[in-house]
Amino acid sequence: MTEDTEATPESATIARLRRELARGTTELAVLSVLSLRRRYGYELLKVLRQTGEGVLEVKEGTLYPLLHRLEDSGHILATWEAEGRARPRKYYVITPDGRAYLAMLRTEWSGLVDGMRQLLDTLGEVQE
Repeated sequence: MTEDTEATPESATIARLRRELARGTTELAVLSVLSLRRRYGYELLKVLRQTGEGVLEVKEGTLYPLLHRLEDSGHILATWEAEGRARPRKYYVITPDGRAYLAMLRTEWSGLVDGMRQLLDTLGEVQE
């Protein structure tokens, strides 16, 4: 919201919905990005922000605890690496268990999206 824009009940509802969706899909998004190649934290954050088209507003305070949980659960591995004289960075890579977990999350997400699409299409037909 900008200062010029007043918050409406609709905009508050949309913001709340986006937060809830992001909370439920950030793990899926992070693992999907890491399934392509290893990334360090800030790089991962930038990719999520750029490719999420504003829907995934992931903050550092959300991302890093999630990365720690995924690491603790064995879904990703983290290693510190220094390139040249640069500060060491912590790189994250998905594990085989993480790939299996990602496949399960993708299946669940696809089922949810398909079910909601069917519901909304059906309700749209009834209301017309």
